[in-house]
Amino acid sequence: MRSLGADLRALRKARGLTLSDMAQALGRSVGWLSQVERDLSEPSISDLRAIAGAFDVPMSFLFAHASAPAEEQGIIVREGSRRRMGSSEEGLIEELLSPDLSDDFEVIHSTFRPGSKMQRPATRPTQEVGYVVSGRLDLSIGGRDFTVGRGDSFRIRHETYAWANPYDAPCVAIWVIAPPVY
Repeated sequence: MRSLGADLRALRKARGLTLSDMAQALGRSVGWLSQVERDLSEPSISDLRAIAGAFDVPMSFLFAHASAPAEEQGIIVREGSRRRMGSSEEGLIEELLSPDLSDDFEVIHSTFRPGSKMQRPATRPTQEVGYVVSGRLDLSIGGRDFTVGRGDSFRIRHETYAWANPYDAPCVAIWVIAPPVY
């Protein structure tokens, strides 16, 4: 299986970009990007969004595909075989629950660690529905602030949003996102 760093290096070179060009486009140092390309550092979800945007590719391009038995491929995702997205640097661990990204939507399992906070608000051309399985989460959606807890659900439609978990327990949420962005 190819590594993320090798894939990024190959894509950067195929686009005729230098390490300096790419680092500048990402607002990161050449040293950081070099470490990512050599698999010595793991980018955060925000970094992966920026990298995907700079290359104009879907985020799914950047994630490894776990192998599954032939009869299960495209149908079943086993708990230990979920595609994990990004590092947990921001305090967010995301895993793809959908078997692949060939549908009109994707399903994501998100765990927000206690004390974690989104680095910067985001806006995506998507419609999203989230369901809180456990814990609590503070959300800002379209300039309005909310706190959601176990059993609550919420929707984001092409709006700027941010999240924070200032609480002592992790928050686990399931997201349905259309169209797929990972």
